[in-house]
Amino acid sequence: MTANASARAIKPELLRTYTEDFNKDRANLIAADAAVSAGVLKAATDYRGVRALPRDFSIELKQGSITDQERSGRCWMFASLNALRYELMHRWNLEDFEFSETYLFFWDAMEKSNTYLENVLRTLDEATDSRLFEAINESPADDGGWWQMFAALVNKYGLVPKSAYPESENSRNSDDFKQYLNSKLREFAAELRRRSAAGASEDELRALKDEYMGTVYRICAVALGEPPEKFDFFARTKDDDEDKKGEACKCKAEADADGKAESCKCGDSCKCEGKSDAKACKCDKDKSDKPKTGKDERPQIREIGITPLEFYKKYVPVDVNDFVTLANAPLKNRPFNQRYRIRFSANVAEAGDMEFVNVPLDVFKKAALDQLTADHPIWFACDCTQFALRKDGFFDQSVVRVDQLFGTEFTGDKAHGLEYGDSPSNHAMTFTGVNLGEDGKPNRWKVENSWGKDAGKDGYYVMSDAWFDRYVTELIIRKEYLDDATRALLTTEPVELDPWQPLTRRCR
Repeated sequence: MTANASARAIKPELLRTYTEDFNKDRANLIAADAAVSAGVLKAATDYRGVRALPRDFSIELKQGSITDQERSGRCWMFASLNALRYELMHRWNLEDFEFSETYLFFWDAMEKSNTYLENVLRTLDEATDSRLFEAINESPADDGGWWQMFAALVNKYGLVPKSAYPESENSRNSDDFKQYLNSKLREFAAELRRRSAAGASEDELRALKDEYMGTVYRICAVALGEPPEKFDFFARTKDDDEDKKGEACKCKAEADADGKAESCKCGDSCKCEGKSDAKACKCDKDKSDKPKTGKDERPQIREIGITPLEFYKKYVPVDVNDFVTLANAPLKNRPFNQRYRIRFSANVAEAGDMEFVNVPLDVFKKAALDQLTADHPIWFACDCTQFALRKDGFFDQSVVRVDQLFGTEFTGDKAHGLEYGDSPSNHAMTFTGVNLGEDGKPNRWKVENSWGKDAGKDGYYVMSDAWFDRYVTELIIRKEYLDDATRALLTTEPVELDPWQPLTRRCR
């Protein structure tokens, strides 16, 4: 061994020192017993931190049943649809609803395949080992994505309820399907590059690409089944009487000065003759006098042969284009109050690349609070692995005390986590609540996840405000809840970023 090599090695005498120091400290031995037996996260769980994060919230939105992306990387899609279904449910008075995630999954696979091949044609002069081509070729049609990818798909293909295109084995567990789709796409890429080198024209190459896309469609249709062009939709609205649990419907006002009763809270026009001593509406009594038949008489919504785009435009009361991606990335080379665009990041080729506006934390958080306070959920992205208890449903550094377990502090801040790739955005979820302290500031957030009802507390997580500040990097905010300065940035020329730089990783 050379002297230089010896200097680089772990020295035996140092190893002896390490083990002596380890065994002298009783805390190390207890920590090792706990971690070896129960695993790092369980051994590091601090019950005091758990108790400091109760699961009640001063602002809380009523959402539908918890969804489950299972073994797929569709979190960004689930979080987007969860935000939209809330709006649909409350617009149409539905007890529950779920969109078809598989429908968008099919078209996302098609669009990513097409965009990958288009990107291959755009970079024919790049060597296969160039940094740009390696970034393009890394994951041609993998599952991950962002809100803007979702919006591009909805704009082009619309939406359908889950009943019209349910889950399949390959949407629940997508690895095998995507493995062979990606393999075929890379074969197509190699052939396009070979034909180009042999002198094929751009028109000839694009015609070949169109032929290849026929194979892509066949792979997607075999794996997932063909998506519907039209479908029938049926739903029943909530029973208001059921909400009242049998109580008589009280009028909003028993009688005004003229003795006329106003409409009932149940939403029906009150047919009572208003009297000052009225305690219940006659219309309510009339209902109770009707014989019970067992028939479900709730109002129905029925659509026959509606298209996905028609369904989206008719039943979803928000426009996916009215949302903006806000980021909080305190990086020196990503100044705040600037609009950015990520090259080669589109899934739908003609829709354009992903964009975001980088803003300071106070602006970032105020937008979130304003939107939740106005009763609208929020799509967000974060690093879901850091200081998190997946099974128990906590995001908080005071709950996961790995610092105490290992006897060392973890001091990296948000900028460090992004710059060094230690805490990139890797998962998207939905904020459906927040708790405000006596000072009016948030101290914990309610998170709707897409890992099924057995993860967290019935599918929901609680996040400390400190964890929000450190690990939440992206929010999807309605334009109406942006401040004037941020809204003005939407018309500025974006700074372009390369696809391997921080904030370019897709959520899965």
